[in-house]
Amino acid sequence: MADKVMFTTIRLGDVCEKIGSGATPRGGRGVYLSDGISLIRSQNIYNDHFQQEGLAYISDEHADELANVTVQAGDVLLNITGDSVARCCHVPANVLPARVNQHVAIIRPNPSKLNPRYLMYYLVNPSMQQYMLTLAGAGATRNALTKGMIEDFNVPSPPLSVQNAIARILGTLDDKIELNRRMNETLEAMARVIFESWFVDFDPVRAKTEGRDPGLPKEIADLFPNSFQTTDFGDIPTGWNTKTLGDVTQKITKGTTPTTLGYRFVERGVNFIKAESITEEGYFLTGSFAFIDKETHAALARSILQEGDILFTIAGTIGRIARVPASILPANTNQAVAIIRPDCTKIEPLFLLYWLSQARSQRSLGTRVVHAVQANLSLSELSRTTLVFPTRSVLSRLFDHFRTLRIKVDANVNESRNLAALRDALLPKLISGEIRVTDTDRFVGSFA
Repeated sequence: MADKVMFTTIRLGDVCEKIGSGATPRGGRGVYLSDGISLIRSQNIYNDHFQQEGLAYISDEHADELANVTVQAGDVLLNITGDSVARCCHVPANVLPARVNQHVAIIRPNPSKLNPRYLMYYLVNPSMQQYMLTLAGAGATRNALTKGMIEDFNVPSPPLSVQNAIARILGTLDDKIELNRRMNETLEAMARVIFESWFVDFDPVRAKTEGRDPGLPKEIADLFPNSFQTTDFGDIPTGWNTKTLGDVTQKITKGTTPTTLGYRFVERGVNFIKAESITEEGYFLTGSFAFIDKETHAALARSILQEGDILFTIAGTIGRIARVPASILPANTNQAVAIIRPDCTKIEPLFLLYWLSQARSQRSLGTRVVHAVQANLSLSELSRTTLVFPTRSVLSRLFDHFRTLRIKVDANVNESRNLAALRDALLPKLISGEIRVTDTDRFVGSFA
């Protein structure tokens, strides 16, 4: 380990070719298209990654009106207003050409003076995040970072060769995190395809009724009946049951927004999950969590989360669903999210996750949504959702395969979380020289 070395800082405004935010095109949302020039908004920017879900598009004509906020490869994007202030990431090449709206700032360092990826890692480091959140919250109204504030950021400035090495080292960890995310998408897609085949389309039962080989190992195929029975729900496998979601859960409730009861969010504390923290793929965007203190968490007792709870968004964007892992606890949630706590004596918990995720359930629940100020699904409607499944013992054996896949998914999530913590811990030590770049390079190379 090397001795700490002295390093200089540079004022960000002195080494950037551009620092500035965009604007909403004339006509607002009314001019958004399904394809065209990307319009990047604050909901696309996370410390974990760039979120392409929800990316808006505009015409060439409207893009020309925003030509002064054209995004270039390598730009650092920073959210500058609202609850997502301080979130930061690189722009991925596949969303270009692009513009940004007024809630997002483009930061474009001169690459001969400041490595853009190094800058991005500095801005997402927890200590800098806390500084930006404090700075943004100092105003009397909405959280905001101004252009002047950003220009005055003092960024540690080791030699450019060291910046490049740090960016490469931390980028290797991020590449492994991204690989884990893609692996999990593949594993989850496999699980959902098998689930729909077995429990929605009843393919093994249909094959047996038609005298065909279901194409499964005998010990699994034998668990499926060879005929159907008619029910109010329709034709289902003989011996299987229909139940409502309320029949097989300990409770179905929803959270509360702390501010409505006079409580406040804090900079760090107990994780507080909002609807936008859950992706369509069923993952938690931990970088988008808000925080409450322990006293507020205890006061919001109804919505204290437990491991294995299933969260289902019921306001605004309906139907996003995720399972609560131990790694994000303690945690709480707000009124836009339903908490579904399975009764493990009656149902396989993962069954509920996949049943509520599949297309027929989503369509059925979509017909019960009330559109008022915003789309809303009541807890009573959610509770009346019908499920079809075999006896508990058979279901448990059929779910051995799903549990194995889930163990792999959870292992990847835990590894990614540890890699992110390592990345955040390494940055200040690499900048100061407390840890030599060459030593770390060899260690991190094992993840490549």
